[in-house]
Amino acid sequence: MLNIVLYEPEIPGNTGNIMRTCVATHTKLHLIEPLGFKMDESTIKRSGVNYIDNCVYQIYKNWDEFLKTNKGSFYYFTRYGHHPHSDFKYDDASNNNEDIYLVFGKESTGIPRKILHDKLDRCARIPMTDKVRSLNLSNCAALVLYEALRQRDYEDLLRNEPDDEGHKGDHFIEDYEE
Repeated sequence: MLNIVLYEPEIPGNTGNIMRTCVATHTKLHLIEPLGFKMDESTIKRSGVNYIDNCVYQIYKNWDEFLKTNKGSFYYFTRYGHHPHSDFKYDDASNNNEDIYLVFGKESTGIPRKILHDKLDRCARIPMTDKVRSLNLSNCAALVLYEALRQRDYEDLLRNEPDDEGHKGDHFIEDYEE
């Protein structure tokens, strides 16, 4: 199973967007406290829209509590990583039925160095120019998650628009008439 981990997220809009992405991809979200916002409907719903009711997430008091209850392969995303995010083989762990955890730090300071120090071989950087320090957290999470899903052949995700209530159907474009 793929998991996104947010270490002390600060901006509710980013977390709401990531919650929506998690719902779209059958991904569990792990939130490490302290959070920079309250997990109430009015704060999160604005960015998560009406999908957050379907989000599977868990909140932990701290990093140590998270580590005690979760085992698997951990990948850390930081601007100080020495590998592109696409270098890692996210499908290898699935062969061993191991959960994969994609760990992202808080918007202002990232993941603490004390966590990353002995895990440099598992730290990745999303390639970019020298004109910016980093990308938006929710964009980073989506970008990395979809690379992992691509490597796993988008397991259990729909490749076409469903033909049911609430969707326009697989042939929406083909059925267009002027």
